[in-house]
Amino acid sequence: MEQKKLKGNSFKFGDDISTDLIAPGRYFHLRSNLAELAKHVLEDADPQFAKKVKKGDFVVGGRNFGLGSSREHAPAIIKLAGVGAVLAKSFARIFFRNCINVGIPALICDTDQIDEQNLLEIDLSEGIIYNRSKDTQIQFNPLPPVMIKILSDGGLTEHIKKNKGFNL
Repeated sequence: MEQKKLKGNSFKFGDDISTDLIAPGRYFHLRSNLAELAKHVLEDADPQFAKKVKKGDFVVGGRNFGLGSSREHAPAIIKLAGVGAVLAKSFARIFFRNCINVGIPALICDTDQIDEQNLLEIDLSEGIIYNRSKDTQIQFNPLPPVMIKILSDGGLTEHIKKNKGFNL
């Protein structure tokens, strides 16, 4: 079943959220234990985030989300923490690609109208974020069917395994 609609609460962060804020360097020794590292996701931006986030919730950022190191474990631990998607005005290019690779939607949109703990519903194929807390809508470029398929399969590696190659 392809994942096209998502629902959860928003956790709002600002501009320039780096991979070091997502995966604090003092836990670098945990990089081979991503489940343990996920307990510290975004700890330096919000010390309680990992304890508050629920399955399906959203990380909402400003500009240049995911700047810094190209380590794939930053988006991987966001996903392991239960986050359903990351929304931002812009992403660091490698972080954006790593999100898709690990199977977490990275959506470029205007996040100014989203506040902390807004209830959001996202339609990936239509390109609409419904902010149920404010009764507003935000448009974004809809994801192409192939990207929805890759995300639904759990990321690029899982998509390739499932399809015995890169089958679109």
